[in-house]
Amino acid sequence: MSDNNIYQDLKQLGGSTTLPTSPEEAFLEAVDNPNTDVDYMVRFTAPEFTSLCPMTGQPDFAHLVIDYIPDQTLVESKSLKLFLGSFRNHGAFHEACTVDIAKRLIKEIAPKWIRIGGYWYPRGGMPIDIFFAQGEIPSGVWVPEQKVDGYRGRG
Repeated sequence: MSDNNIYQDLKQLGGSTTLPTSPEEAFLEAVDNPNTDVDYMVRFTAPEFTSLCPMTGQPDFAHLVIDYIPDQTLVESKSLKLFLGSFRNHGAFHEACTVDIAKRLIKEIAPKWIRIGGYWYPRGGMPIDIFFAQGEIPSGVWVPEQKVDGYRGRG
């Protein structure tokens, strides 16, 4: 497959886009995987992810690490960035944000395997880390640890 044309129908890449106002409004785009003959892992890291507490409206912050092994399609990175940014004004608990991101990626790109680590910064003195995984890791694929240190506070 020639990868010269896999990006031609994308609606957000290469143009001006506005941040979606909600995750439901966000449009995740998929592109054909130009390397379906081999298994490999893709990692996206979002160290400045934000959402809102659904009870207080106060901001919550997380370091997200999204790992997946693609099958037929890849998620287009700009659309993923806009999707993640759409949570900025979205009220949801840490667990819902982390798992909903995974579910949406599964729906849109149907990866062979996916793992998301949501390393949430403390509110009320307690950090919460959320982990999601689905699928089996194909034999021989290098899947490095996420290596995000637990919250240690100041000092």
